[in-house]
Amino acid sequence: MANGVENKLHIVMFPWLAFGHIIPYLELSKLIAQKGHKISFISTPRNIDRLPKLPLDYSTSITLVKIPLPHVDGLPENAEATMDIHTKDIVYLKKALDGMELELTSFLEKTSPDWVIHDFAPYWLAPITTRLRISRGFFRVINAWFLAFWGSTDMMLTGYTNPPPTPKDLMVMPKWIPFETKAAFRHHEAKWVVDAMQKNVSGVSDIYRAGATIKDVDVVIIRHCCEFEGQWLKLLEDLHHRPIVPVGLMPPSLDNSDNNGTWTCIKEWLDGHNKGSVVYVALGSEVTIGQSEINELAYGLELSGVPFFWALRKRSNSGHMDYVELPDGFEERIHGRGIVWKSWVPQLKILSHMSVGGFLTHCGWSSIIEGLMFGHPLIMLPFLVDQGLNARILEDKEIGIEIPRNEEDGSYTRDSVSSSVKLVMVEKDGRKIREKAKDISSIFGNRRLHDKYIEDLIQFLEDHRKMANGA
Repeated sequence: MANGVENKLHIVMFPWLAFGHIIPYLELSKLIAQKGHKISFISTPRNIDRLPKLPLDYSTSITLVKIPLPHVDGLPENAEATMDIHTKDIVYLKKALDGMELELTSFLEKTSPDWVIHDFAPYWLAPITTRLRISRGFFRVINAWFLAFWGSTDMMLTGYTNPPPTPKDLMVMPKWIPFETKAAFRHHEAKWVVDAMQKNVSGVSDIYRAGATIKDVDVVIIRHCCEFEGQWLKLLEDLHHRPIVPVGLMPPSLDNSDNNGTWTCIKEWLDGHNKGSVVYVALGSEVTIGQSEINELAYGLELSGVPFFWALRKRSNSGHMDYVELPDGFEERIHGRGIVWKSWVPQLKILSHMSVGGFLTHCGWSSIIEGLMFGHPLIMLPFLVDQGLNARILEDKEIGIEIPRNEEDGSYTRDSVSSSVKLVMVEKDGRKIREKAKDISSIFGNRRLHDKYIEDLIQFLEDHRKMANGA
């Protein structure tokens, strides 16, 4: 990398208002800042205040910038992220984000950054950055196959066909994918996909947002690597005719701090179990799980006889907690063998503990990376967006299994949970899954490999800035 202050970049980061996006954007910001570049990280006031505290090392290189979220009818007061609302209300959050355009434009005019790296939502940015001679990148925190599933840029912009696809059309491999894949939606997932293709209260569809975002960017940056399912990266270039720069998997680093004794208490419980015997259960912060789903998962874990640590953190919806109950007597019956932790947990530390031998997950891409970097086989229970496609591909790679569900409504039973947990954790037939998951940690946990991707990305950003000052 060239030396000298004049060669340092100023990059604006603008993630979508979901912490599953905000945190990877912040992690990428830190990785770039470590190389001496300046970051302006933009989000809403409440989201900025909820970010993990930045180490002092970044005090001069990363500036957290608060832009207020405009009021929108239908969006609860103080709701500034997807974790604050129910899934059905996310459309109002997108409309509110669109209202940030004027203040974001003003910030860009005043600061003249070299790059804006943003998410799928601000589809209106292209004319602004073009006028200001600012280079623009789309950072996709999800893997390459989810983006490739939607086809070309033109298809995303024009709404595919007339009439648009039905759920049945989305339950098979898309015709533009030139290789065999298990990437397809189940019927209950495809209903959500069809909705995402329709205009909503924001005036555009989610698919249109992503297509308009890609249309004029200088680069698509994606959390993927060539060593794992790399053929999808070449497909994205063919579909979108834009540079596709993988940023690697960005495996996180362990934090050695103890959050008010939380880890000490959890570690003491984990220390009491044999190596590889515990299944860690966590469905992320974005999944809204109903009472019947809680019951079947609880009974399934109980029936399996396998030790488990269940991180069951209730979602906050604009200040109100989603209320769920565990089955009567459940915690008493599983005492000692299982534990349900009802507040924040240090997930990475738990996954790194020697007693953990498997991960029951909702299949969010960040959680998958965290599980596989430690070589844990996956027991997959997908709910939203990309999670179903992730589960199909990872099951096809034989590094996990998907819990069987009703094709129509997505329901699952305690028996399907129990049999899946036992297969992956203890049964002879699950040995291949356990071995393959362990083997793939050499890719997912290879920090040197993924650091090289970051270096290559920074080199691209340096070489392709438009120079807002006219140089």
